[in-house]
Amino acid sequence: MSLQQIIEQAWEDRSKLQEIQTLDAIREVVELLDKGQIRVAEPDGENEKWKVNEWVKKAVLMYFPIQKMETIEVGPFEFHDKIALKKNYAELGVRVVPHAIARYGSFLSKGVIMMPSYVNIGAYVGEGTMVDTWATVGSCAQVGKNVHLSGGVGLGGVLEPVQASPVIVEDGAFIGSRCILVEGCHIGKEAVIGANVCITGSSKIIDVTGPEPIIYNGYVPPRSVVIPGSYTKSFPAGDYQVPCALIIGQRKESTDLKTSLNDALRDNGVAV
Repeated sequence: MSLQQIIEQAWEDRSKLQEIQTLDAIREVVELLDKGQIRVAEPDGENEKWKVNEWVKKAVLMYFPIQKMETIEVGPFEFHDKIALKKNYAELGVRVVPHAIARYGSFLSKGVIMMPSYVNIGAYVGEGTMVDTWATVGSCAQVGKNVHLSGGVGLGGVLEPVQASPVIVEDGAFIGSRCILVEGCHIGKEAVIGANVCITGSSKIIDVTGPEPIIYNGYVPPRSVVIPGSYTKSFPAGDYQVPCALIIGQRKESTDLKTSLNDALRDNGVAV
């Protein structure tokens, strides 16, 4: 049987977690995730859609109950957990600044820089990406090449339900300080997200650059420049302001990410 078949059968019948074949299959899937040879989600052809490999998420979920708690000692530091820490950073070509931590089962491409930050199991971080100070990359989050996750950025983890799409940040995106991206939201290539933007899988992202607003839900189109915003929503108790994100411009070919954001803010007379 294929790895996928073994995982699917064990998912339906947990008694199979007592079988050596199942245990070996689950551990092999996590090893392949750690090496970047499989992914929880991946681009699906040329249509800009992403495919979630549900069976891989199932393997990650079943990895926890089959692992025993162990004490992990790193110099003067001690941890007590079921998942080992990632190793061999020099061999991987990854720069890891103390106290950055990546869990075994996450993938870090060559050229990734981790300031004191955290990358969880199942996550994928592409080549040349900066994970800045106190940024977190949640379980199964997918981060492309040459992305900048600024200080304090939080990418949510998505393990359950297994059919749920993880947070996706595509190549070349710039995510500003203290942004929160959760619940399977999708940030397009080379988008610029200003500081303190919060986007969920159902958040309204409103393009206000034209004569009429264009509304996206949980998706930021490529090269968009985005800042925090709000809109008025009626409730039984009255009208209140609800958070959203506003697309106020497009990244310019002639400028870098931060300059594109500053130019868009200046053009619209706003500050974040």
